[in-house]
Amino acid sequence: MAQEGKVSGALGWLRTAKDKLNAFGRGDEDEPAKRPRVGLALAGGFARGIAHIGVLRVLREAGIPIDCVAGTSVGALIGATYCAGTSLEEMERIGLTTSFTDFGRWTPSWLGLATNQRLEKYFARFTPAKTFEELKTPLAIATTDINAGVSVYYSHGPIMPPMRASCAYPGLFLPIQYDGRTLVDGFLTAPVPVEGALLLGADVVIAVYLEAGSLEQPRTFTDVLSRSFTIVQRHTDLGWRAQADVTIEPDVKPFVWDDFSKTPEMVAAGEAATLAALPQIRAALRGEKRDSAA
Repeated sequence: MAQEGKVSGALGWLRTAKDKLNAFGRGDEDEPAKRPRVGLALAGGFARGIAHIGVLRVLREAGIPIDCVAGTSVGALIGATYCAGTSLEEMERIGLTTSFTDFGRWTPSWLGLATNQRLEKYFARFTPAKTFEELKTPLAIATTDINAGVSVYYSHGPIMPPMRASCAYPGLFLPIQYDGRTLVDGFLTAPVPVEGALLLGADVVIAVYLEAGSLEQPRTFTDVLSRSFTIVQRHTDLGWRAQADVTIEPDVKPFVWDDFSKTPEMVAAGEAATLAALPQIRAALRGEKRDSAA
């Protein structure tokens, strides 16, 4: 609980500081209010992350602006692809033909079972962009410094080292050495990177959370590992919920972590959850306070 308080306090400080800076910059309180800057925080979830495409599609069709994106793990991949300007239709098409070998190669070692170096070539199928500065929409990628036990966000410089780190699921993929740190999957410290959206200056944050299911017996070591981390997360810090203005939760529990063949169904799950959340999103954009119990 102490850790939850620290995270909530830090995120609250970010919001307060940002609001004060905005008020100072405006100077005249009688000026017409500008449209709030909207940030999207995309969670991890391996193949389940394809549901993010459905979320993005409904937001686009509803005319909801997205001014910045923060992503963890597959949320970083989907976020970077979207921010680069790749069409959602192309993202869905490639997602449908994706398999583990497109981004992972089994190379068992003491630090992990596979390397995700192939992710670089996979990302290049969507866009030639190599740096954050080339993206059309600001992006922050969440990683975890496994030695310090803290979140580290990247929004400048090369995209791939932070993305590979954000997707380096502990025990499965080898950690990434970058920026003088040993980095692994961002979900350990930022399961839904609301903080990253705030760091990019978002006034309203729409969070997308993908809860893993456990409908069947574990099939592999990866299933056991994934399910273990999911259980831990259910009982630990959820401070990000208190800081998100709207939380969208697509029903992806029926889908296993590596089943890309279910792409249409997962996209549909993202669309359904976002359609249901549209009234709350529009209320947040109007500046209406959300129910504290939500």
